[in-house]
Amino acid sequence: MKAIAADRIDSLADYAEVERPLPAPGAGQVRIKVAAVGIGYVDALVALGRYQVKPPLPHIPGQDVAGTIDAIGEGVTGWAPGDRVMAMTMHAFAEYALAPAAACLPLAASASFAQGAALPLNYLTALHGLVDRAALQPGETLLVFGAAGGVGSAAVQLGKLLGARVIAAASTPEKRAFALAQGADVAIDTDVEGWRERLKAALAGQKLGVVFDPLCGPLFEAAFRSLGWGGRHLVVGFVGGPIPALPSNLTLMKGAGLIGVDVRQFQLFEPDAARAGLRQLAGWLAEGKLAPAVGPVFGWADYGAALEAGFAGKSLGKVVLAVGEPG
Repeated sequence: MKAIAADRIDSLADYAEVERPLPAPGAGQVRIKVAAVGIGYVDALVALGRYQVKPPLPHIPGQDVAGTIDAIGEGVTGWAPGDRVMAMTMHAFAEYALAPAAACLPLAASASFAQGAALPLNYLTALHGLVDRAALQPGETLLVFGAAGGVGSAAVQLGKLLGARVIAAASTPEKRAFALAQGADVAIDTDVEGWRERLKAALAGQKLGVVFDPLCGPLFEAAFRSLGWGGRHLVVGFVGGPIPALPSNLTLMKGAGLIGVDVRQFQLFEPDAARAGLRQLAGWLAEGKLAPAVGPVFGWADYGAALEAGFAGKSLGKVVLAVGEPG
C-alpha cells in the first residue's frame, strides 16, 4: 500500500510517499480502507517532533480517519467489511490503517467521509472541555477563541447544542462570518485595543461563564478578567504564540477556575468516559444535530500542502486529506 512517512522529522519536507506492506488486523482490530484523514495543528506538531510526546520513527502522520472496514481481526464482533466508520487511530496517511474495533464509530450514510474525518479529535476535545471540565449549563454565555478553526468551530456547535449563548472571537471578517454560520450568536474581533469594551457590548448585560481557548494568545488575561463570578477559562492549546502567565490572585478575586483540557490524557486515564463521549457525538452526527465544518480538502499528491495548512492554523474548518473515494 502507499503511505506518507518520514525517517526523520526535522521538517515537513522530510515526508515522502513510500510503499508499505498491507497491515493485517490483529486480535480486536479492524483494517480501514482510508477515504479521508483530518489534519489539525497537533498533527503537524507531531509530524515535526514538536509535540509533548514524540512519535517513534519512521513516522506516518494522521490520527482522525474515516473510511470503510476492509478486514476484521480475531474476536471482533459488531463490525463487518463494508461498514462506514470513523476512528482515532495512528498512521492514517496511508491507503489502509489499523484501528482497535473499540475505537471505531459508525459513520452515518448522511455524513461525508470528510465530515467523519473532521469529527473525532476536535469534537471530543470540545465536548470534554465544555461538559466534563467546565460543566457548561444551558443559558450560560460561552466565549470561543479560534472560532473558525477545527476545534473552535466544534466548540461553537456544541456550545449551541448544549444550550449556551455563544460569542465567537476571530481575527478576520471572513472567519467571523464563518463562525456565525456555525451557529454563534455574536462574533467579535481579536484586536487587543479596546477588546474588553467590545466584549462587554457583546455580552449585553450577561455575565461571561466559560472561555474556550485553544489559542491562549494576547487576549488570554483580558478574557480571564472578563469572566463573571464562578467563571471557567478552559486552556485547550497554545496556537496563539508564547505560553502566557496569569496573576494567581485573579482566580481568587473572581472565584474563577483556570482549567486544563487534555484530550490525550482524558482518553488514557478515562477511556470509558472518552468512548461514551465519542458515541454521543456519533449519535448527534447521525441525527443531524452536528455538521462538522470541513475546511480545505487536499488530494493525495498534495499531502505536504495539507500538513502545512494544518500547521498554519488559518483554515476555516478542519483540513482534510482525501485518500480514497469521495463522499
